[in-house]
Amino acid sequence: MFEPRMVTGMWLAAVCLCLLGIMPIVANSRPSGFDALGFAFLLSIWQVVFSLPLCLWELKSGSKGMFSLQLDGRQKRRALPVAVATGAMFGLATYLYILGVERAGAVSAAIAIQAYPLFAILWETLFLKRRKTMVELVLTASLIAALCYLGTGGTWMIADLSPWFLLALGVPLLWSIAHVIIREELVRTPITPAQVTFFRVAISAVLLGGVLALIDPATLWQTMQRPDYQVFGMAMGLIYYLELVIWFHAVRHIDVSLASSITTPWPAVTMVLAIVFLGDRVETYQIIAFAAVVISLYGLLVAGLRKEKTPASAQR
Repeated sequence: MFEPRMVTGMWLAAVCLCLLGIMPIVANSRPSGFDALGFAFLLSIWQVVFSLPLCLWELKSGSKGMFSLQLDGRQKRRALPVAVATGAMFGLATYLYILGVERAGAVSAAIAIQAYPLFAILWETLFLKRRKTMVELVLTASLIAALCYLGTGGTWMIADLSPWFLLALGVPLLWSIAHVIIREELVRTPITPAQVTFFRVAISAVLLGGVLALIDPATLWQTMQRPDYQVFGMAMGLIYYLELVIWFHAVRHIDVSLASSITTPWPAVTMVLAIVFLGDRVETYQIIAFAAVVISLYGLLVAGLRKEKTPASAQR
């Protein structure tokens, strides 16, 4: 049936699906009074701790990546501003993720984060000038409609549009921009995925910690001192880091499209866990919106695969 390599990749993608579904539950299970900014900072610190050993192992084994002498002057000048810019985006996205899950709810925020392909399509259209087929445009419109339905709580009334839902949409927006920039660096420079992960979480931790120290140093001190805060920061940091690393390994065994199709239903995991562990109630409009989002995403995936197999002359 499937080659062993494909089976391995599919299992790894399935693990990512589970980890993605668990993350909103961990975020909303943290102790009361644990500020969203403090939690984002602490989980970033723990991500740095968990990502460091793999970077050190790569250096020891001879894979120097960004520390290679092969970098030219232009690449060296680009490295720092690109690292700071993407680190800042991921740091802000982490904060918005925690705040969005808290205020919009684990289920609604999880579905909102599924809007990532929507922003990727936007950047491809605006900056890469990639034309979209009529099928892709219809499916994109249905995805937007599903998100509007979810954001208004199933009423379609603009007055009912949740600002916290819009805040949650900022997460895939920032991710999509940062990922476009990072992909170019992975192609143009010898930087490794492990180094990308380490630098992004390290810069995120520094920036989030700096902001927290400026606006509320007392909260920063409390965040670092409370053992119960450390437990949840460590748990979230570990799950987030494992999801990143396992995803990189999954796409080394199978196509990104297949891996993405496997992880697409992860908000369903969040729905079940939110009922069991948080006592949340999943509304009918959330289930309808989730189904519409999944159908639209799978449709876009299939349309994209067919488009890749179609000769360029036939697409015009």
